[in-house]
Amino acid sequence: MKQYLTLDPWNIIEEQYDPQQQEISESVFSIGNGYMGQRANFEEAYSGPSLQGSYMAGVYYPDKTRVGWWKNGYPEYFAKVLNSTNWIGIGISVNGTELDLAACQVKSFRRVLNMKEGTLSRSFTATLPDGKEIRVEAVRFVSLARHEIGAVRYAVTPLNFSGTLTVTPYLDGDVQNKDSNYDEKFWVEVHKEVTADNAALTVRTKKLDFHVTSVMTFEIHQNGAKLALEPEQIEQEKYAGYRVQVEAKQHEETVIYKYVANVTSRDYGYAQLLDAGRSALQEAAAAGFGHLYEEQVQAWAAKWRESDIVIEGDVAAQQAIRFNIFQLNQTYTGEDDRLNIGPKGFTGEKYGGSTYWDTEAYCLPFYLSTADAAIARNLLIYRYKHLEKARENARKLGFAKGALYPMVTMNGEECHNEWEITFEEIHRNGAIAYAIYNYVNYTGDDSYLAQYGVEVLVEISRFWEERVNYVPAKDQYMILGVTGPNEYENNVNNNWYTNRIACWTMEYTLQVLSGLQASDPAHYEELVAKLALAPEETAKWGDILAKMYYPVDAERGIFLQQDGFLDKDLTPVKDLDPSNLPLNQNWSWDRILRSAYIKQADVLQGLFFLGDRYDLDTKKRNFDFYEPLTVHESSLSPCVHSIIACELGYREKAYEMYLRTSRLDLDNYNNDTEDGCHITSMAGTWMSVVHGFGGLRVKDGVLHLNPFNPGHWSAFSFKVMFRGARLQVTVGEQDVTVTNETETPTSISVYGRGYQLGGLGQVQVGIGNLSSSAIVG
Repeated sequence: MKQYLTLDPWNIIEEQYDPQQQEISESVFSIGNGYMGQRANFEEAYSGPSLQGSYMAGVYYPDKTRVGWWKNGYPEYFAKVLNSTNWIGIGISVNGTELDLAACQVKSFRRVLNMKEGTLSRSFTATLPDGKEIRVEAVRFVSLARHEIGAVRYAVTPLNFSGTLTVTPYLDGDVQNKDSNYDEKFWVEVHKEVTADNAALTVRTKKLDFHVTSVMTFEIHQNGAKLALEPEQIEQEKYAGYRVQVEAKQHEETVIYKYVANVTSRDYGYAQLLDAGRSALQEAAAAGFGHLYEEQVQAWAAKWRESDIVIEGDVAAQQAIRFNIFQLNQTYTGEDDRLNIGPKGFTGEKYGGSTYWDTEAYCLPFYLSTADAAIARNLLIYRYKHLEKARENARKLGFAKGALYPMVTMNGEECHNEWEITFEEIHRNGAIAYAIYNYVNYTGDDSYLAQYGVEVLVEISRFWEERVNYVPAKDQYMILGVTGPNEYENNVNNNWYTNRIACWTMEYTLQVLSGLQASDPAHYEELVAKLALAPEETAKWGDILAKMYYPVDAERGIFLQQDGFLDKDLTPVKDLDPSNLPLNQNWSWDRILRSAYIKQADVLQGLFFLGDRYDLDTKKRNFDFYEPLTVHESSLSPCVHSIIACELGYREKAYEMYLRTSRLDLDNYNNDTEDGCHITSMAGTWMSVVHGFGGLRVKDGVLHLNPFNPGHWSAFSFKVMFRGARLQVTVGEQDVTVTNETETPTSISVYGRGYQLGGLGQVQVGIGNLSSSAIVG
């Protein structure tokens, strides 16, 4: 862990240029708007270490799977979210010498991600090899108000000379993915055109035929006035731009404004792309940088009104939670149900940028509580639309019926190529089912079940029915040959979490079917006919529920992660030589698999999901046993541990795990931030505050709060949307205040006591429910 960023409640600040940190900073300072995103690459040329990354949501490439030994059932490809046309580029030369920070003496470097406004700025003074010194101040953003637009303001000031600046704004489609399996470039040129008004470049993917059109224009200003220019027009392979020379006087600023529209064939026909891009660009350029900037500020202010978390007395914690919320809001906005959330969002290429079970397990609660219910609903509809592909995935693995949702996907097909995950990490199916329950329980939207949910639940339950193994000698069902959430254990029998979530899914499916039969018999019969659901199937699910085997250790009073777990050496992590950590960078895979060390919450994942089924003593025994063996080398691990630690009253452990999850990327805990930020675990960070320290749960249509201050904060507050009401929960040193910021009344419970919170009303409760007062409103 290395903390090199300045602590600040609203900004991420880098105070010096360090090429060794450059790729980490490119990840951390990334910007996006749900439609496109951009790593924090420099606008000018840079020959130092860098991962150039410009990404368009939903545009991907099926890179042919690369494995040493092919196995039946392997997916044919691994989906890559593509590094797309570099639209930010502005080449700068001073009297013929190219500006390249890797070749300059750099001082006064400062980079700032303004999370309140959604902008990235950078300033520095550079001494070129010939001794000329310049000052650069740049700011850019991708518009949250106009999702196809990006804007750059780039200002250059000569400090010890007057001379000629050569400015080259361009679009470069000759890019490639660092993670390409065969070093292949994925783009081919379709069209380029440079006119006096704009430069345009259209490229398409070699497979799937995605088209991306980028259109740019620019202006140069000096002394507040726009210069009349006659730039040289440049057209090269997969490249379109301009070159212009301007005279720059010592201490006088030359400002370049660059506007770009990026449009894709996901939204327009091929023949419409160029006109669509030009139209969006023309409107943006006419509005001007200042107006676009003000739109950006207002759009982000609206986001923060719905989702901000305030922590008083701990700047590191405050900065961290806002960074996590910022990245979530700029990764997924929810308007397009064809999109989902990749583990790296728009910040890097790792994991292909595809959708994992992380969305359902970790991200859904954030969007449930910080946006209109339709946003979270779209995440579920995304999976419903992939149901047929999930059925196909099950058939590919030899199942006669049911659906197996993929571990990794862009279009519903499995595209992960590690056997222990592709074939064995089937607990992901349970996360899809749990997300349906979570959504309905939180929103009260029972209509989703009848319209979409029942079909998904039935097909997942059918998969579990076929996947279990009946053992006649024991008259029990087992699930053999799996990998649980703890990926440091492969091909195990009876992973407790997998067995438990499988049975919970079948139980919930039976409950939903029974409820639908009672409330809407006609629709129930239609669905039964459509799914050809036989009574023998539901009876079998009931039998599995009654006879499922769960590994336990009665002496310790714990659930065993899987059969044989106690046969391992149970030396706790704290007794390991620190040089061994992280294990995945120091131990062989063989050694890891033979150890008892846990990558992420496994048994504890089940106790988190199904927390209402287990008492505190059960959670305590399991937490006390498993947490000391957990290395937290998955980004998804600390948040779950923080939430359960809050329930148990483990203040220091809850806070330690919160800081670890919230500052995972800012402090590069796992030495991997250069690959991109851990976007989906950031939703877990949000949960560690709201569900952990805030104690938020929903039971019987009522929002329950059991706030818990870790002792490091003088106060904290968070906002949640709940069934039409927006509530602000403030936890002080003496009391908890819940304020309804809307006219919509709602029911809440604080420390087990119920309140009717009227429109614009407020409830104040003493810590531990010592006293209370309510303003109905």
